[in-house]
Amino acid sequence: MKKLLCLVLLGAGILGANELEIKCNKGDFQACSDLGLEYVESQDYAKAREYFTKACNGGEAFGCTGLGFLYYEGLGVKQDYVKAREYYTKSCDGGEATGCINLGVLYERGYGIKQDYIKARELYTKACDGGDATGCTNLGVLYQSGFGVKQDFMKANKFYTKACDGGEAFGCTGLGFLYYEGLGVKQDYVKAREYYTKSCDGGEATGCINLGVLYERGYGIKQDYIKARELYTKACDGGDATGCTNLGVLYERGYGIKQDYIKARELYTKACDGGDATGCTNLGVLYERGYGIKQDYIKARELYTKACDGGDATGCTNLGGLYYNGKGVRQDKRKVKEYFGKACDFGEQKGCIGYRILKKQGY
Repeated sequence: MKKLLCLVLLGAGILGANELEIKCNKGDFQACSDLGLEYVESQDYAKAREYFTKACNGGEAFGCTGLGFLYYEGLGVKQDYVKAREYYTKSCDGGEATGCINLGVLYERGYGIKQDYIKARELYTKACDGGDATGCTNLGVLYQSGFGVKQDFMKANKFYTKACDGGEAFGCTGLGFLYYEGLGVKQDYVKAREYYTKSCDGGEATGCINLGVLYERGYGIKQDYIKARELYTKACDGGDATGCTNLGVLYERGYGIKQDYIKARELYTKACDGGDATGCTNLGVLYERGYGIKQDYIKARELYTKACDGGDATGCTNLGGLYYNGKGVRQDKRKVKEYFGKACDFGEQKGCIGYRILKKQGY
C-alpha cells in the first residue's frame, strides 16, 4: 500500500476573486489567503505568493501554509524546503492543522531538515487530535509501517478508522488494506471491499485500484474483469500510474477484453512515464518478446534498468536475464549476479536462487 504523505491545500470558498480582493484590501486576511488559493488554482503563482504573504504577515495561519506549499513545490519561487519548513512551522504554531501535517511530511521525508519520525508523529498527532482526518491517516501509516514507533496494526486500525469516519478517503484505503492482508484483524475480503469502495467513491485512486484487484481475482466477490477494467480505467484516467499498469495487464492477457498488445503498450508507456516501475518492466517485456512492437533488446534493457532503479524486483531479474543470455548486451555473468542480487534484496525469490548459483560458480 502506498504511503500517504500529502500536502494539503483546501478549497477557498464561494466568493469571487473581485470580492475577495476588496475584503483583503480592507484587512480581511482570511480573504487574502482565499485569494491566494484562487491564484494557485489559476496557476498565477506570483499573485498567489503576494496574497499568501499578506495573509501570513497579517496573522492568517493558512496564508503561511500556502506560502510553504509554494516553496515546497517550487511554484513561482525556487524550490526551498527550508523556507517551506519555516512557513509550515509558523502555520502550525498558529493552530492550522494542515501546516502541522505538511511540516510532519518534511520531518518524515527529511526534506530541509534531518529525518525525524518521532517529530513527524508528534505533528500528525497534533493535527489528528485537532480533528484533521489527514493527520490521523498519516499517523496510521507510521504505526502500520513502524516508522518512529513500534509497529502496531491495532493502532493503525484505530487511526485509519478515525480518518475514514472523518471523510478522509485514504484512511478507508488503509483500513481496507489491513482487512485484505489480515493485519491486526481477521482477514476479511468482504470488509476490504467495503472500505475500498468507500475510498474509491471518495475519489482516492488507490482505493479504486485495490477494489479492482478484488474484482479481478474474485476475492470477497464474484470475479469480474469488466468491473476491474472500469476501476483501473478510473484510476488511470485520474493520473494514477499503477492503475494504468493494471489496466495494461488486462489488455495484454485478454482478461475481460480482446487481447491487444498495442493498447497494453500504450498503457504501460503511460504508467512508466508516470513513475510506476512495474509499468516499465511490463513494457520492457513487450519489447524483449516483440509483442505489439518490433523486438528491441536495447529498449528492453533501458526499461528494465529504469524499473530496477525504481525498486521493481522483476525488472532487476529480467535485466539480469538479458546479461545472462547476451540479448542486446555482451554476455556478462558478473552483471547477472549483480542484478539477481538486487532483485533478491527487493524480495524476488528467483533472484535469490540465481544469485546463490552464480556465487557458487565463482562469479
